[in-house]
Amino acid sequence: MAAEEPLLQVEGLHQYYGGSHILRELSLSARSGEITVVLGRNGVGKTTLLKSLMGVVPVRSGRVRLGGTDITRLPPYERVRRGIGYVPQGREIFGRLTVEENLRMGLAYCKAGTPIPAELFELFPVLRQMLHRRGGDLSGGQQQQLALARALAAGPRLLILDEPTEGIQPSIIKDIGRVLKSLATQGMKAHAGRPLAIVLVEQYYDFAEELADQYLVMERGEVVLRGAGRDMARDRVRDRMAI
Repeated sequence: MAAEEPLLQVEGLHQYYGGSHILRELSLSARSGEITVVLGRNGVGKTTLLKSLMGVVPVRSGRVRLGGTDITRLPPYERVRRGIGYVPQGREIFGRLTVEENLRMGLAYCKAGTPIPAELFELFPVLRQMLHRRGGDLSGGQQQQLALARALAAGPRLLILDEPTEGIQPSIIKDIGRVLKSLATQGMKAHAGRPLAIVLVEQYYDFAEELADQYLVMERGEVVLRGAGRDMARDRVRDRMAI
């Protein structure tokens, strides 16, 4: 069941790269127990939005709140401590580290000796088999599962993902979809079964439509269409993606 108040609230976000106005008065919210999907063609500002949410790039103006607390000026590591997990585009796992070492990196801000949650290996069984293999030796799909597991290790309240289906085989896309649905509705047992709020940037329309509780379509740094996931077909969102 969705929370009464959104866990994430973004209001009036503006972002620039040099003289280019990348995000324009962008606002969105994401509730625990729901998957909010952000769609749009390449170059409309989707990745910049997620980097702004994570604090990787500072926002020019606007406000980002998590659980009612203003985190707009906090650095990325503080946002992780406050409960944001981030899976960037391209996965960015540590290729020279083993799967186990990558997962322990996800626990960097936890107390010393915090174990890797066994539940991660239930969600992603292949990682147990590959535990001592270097991340760079995994397939693209396995690396994506590792990146997801690393982001989940510390038990975030909010999970943000940047195009997790990019370059991934269909069978693993289905597995990732099942995991995201489960996380949104049931959370992780290791973290009291607290449903997550998930913000998913995606270009694969069918995957987005299947998962979305809420959707937003971006064009030129602005949200031009938003609504309930069940209304995406009625709202002709696929057509907006093709314009």
